[in-house]
Amino acid sequence: MKMTVLIADKFPDKYIQQLTDSGLEVIYEPKTGENELAEKAKFVDILIVRSTIVNETTILSSQNLNLIVRAGAGVNNIDISAANKKGVYVANCPGKNSIAVAELAIGLIIALDRKIPHNVMDFKKGEWNKAEYSKADGLMGKTLAIVGFGNIGKEVAKRAQAFGMNIYVKDISRVEGYGIKDFSEFDKTLPIADVVSIHLPSTPETKGLFNDKLFGYMKEGAILINTSRPSVIDEDALIKAVKEKNIRVGLDVFNDEPEAKSGKISSRLQELDNVYVTHHIGASTMQAQNAVAEETVNIIMDYIKSGVIAHWVNKAKMKENYYQLVVKHYDKPGVLASILNELRTGNINVEEVENIIFDGAFVACCTMKLTSPATEEMLKNIRNNPDVLTSSHVIF
Repeated sequence: MKMTVLIADKFPDKYIQQLTDSGLEVIYEPKTGENELAEKAKFVDILIVRSTIVNETTILSSQNLNLIVRAGAGVNNIDISAANKKGVYVANCPGKNSIAVAELAIGLIIALDRKIPHNVMDFKKGEWNKAEYSKADGLMGKTLAIVGFGNIGKEVAKRAQAFGMNIYVKDISRVEGYGIKDFSEFDKTLPIADVVSIHLPSTPETKGLFNDKLFGYMKEGAILINTSRPSVIDEDALIKAVKEKNIRVGLDVFNDEPEAKSGKISSRLQELDNVYVTHHIGASTMQAQNAVAEETVNIIMDYIKSGVIAHWVNKAKMKENYYQLVVKHYDKPGVLASILNELRTGNINVEEVENIIFDGAFVACCTMKLTSPATEEMLKNIRNNPDVLTSSHVIF
């Protein structure tokens, strides 16, 4: 019986064909919304999404779902808690669209400095305002503060360096190249930053990070870019800063963004002359989409062939202290069963297990991470098994 893959967002034809050629049954429904997904995903084995929300109902009502792949970075549109309850793997494709998002961030910076959209709109209306639009500052020698220095932040830094900007970054462990300076306090750097570009994930720590306090640090007329997640900005505070401090803003994300791929939009941000909003297109270049699609296919094929999940995001993190049992044994049926049965007598749970076979398939080595230590009696019984060669039991 074929495994079934549902693709609930746009996906390049070439990679749909690759999945089909691999023997999978592919259902392509790129206009699927959150409320429709539960019914459509009810009997599929693998689900691929980009921006479509995968909620608790979709996951818990599914009968065969084993793997959800977010064809992009981050997994904020997937209910991870529900996936954990159902034992559904969740994976993503980090770093594959970094350049595309960085290009948009730089494009928004230039657009705000030169007022490019206003130039174009006035021309379309038959108005000529050369005197007004000749007042741009330019980017050479300006100070850029990058908040979040992951894959995207690094790509922004590379491009900003080419413009001759002074670059500061936050939330990194080590800074290399680009003439970058690390900063740890917003109150020291935001007052000198001409441009602030945000590249943060959505977490409890980043929610509403840019609030009245941080906008209060920013200099009059500075540029703020957010191509990451809407939740990192307090929208009320943003609107206040635009009105009171003439902050110029470029956004690819905002609160209450429509889930539909097209339609009408209404937002308080539309009323603000200094705010440019793009349609959540940061990762939407052909180069980026092909790279993400290729990685998505690779994740699925690895899963089918080996059971290994690349970029598996909801794997439990091991405790700092755990008990490890390593048993080298003959590769025969029933050996592992006898060891597990011995542990079961002490109600010891095995949280992770890996059994590696030596070349020739005569001997194997099994490593188990345990919730509590095995007793001396258990270890003695394991060692006395004639099919066990050696064993060790250590605490980490």
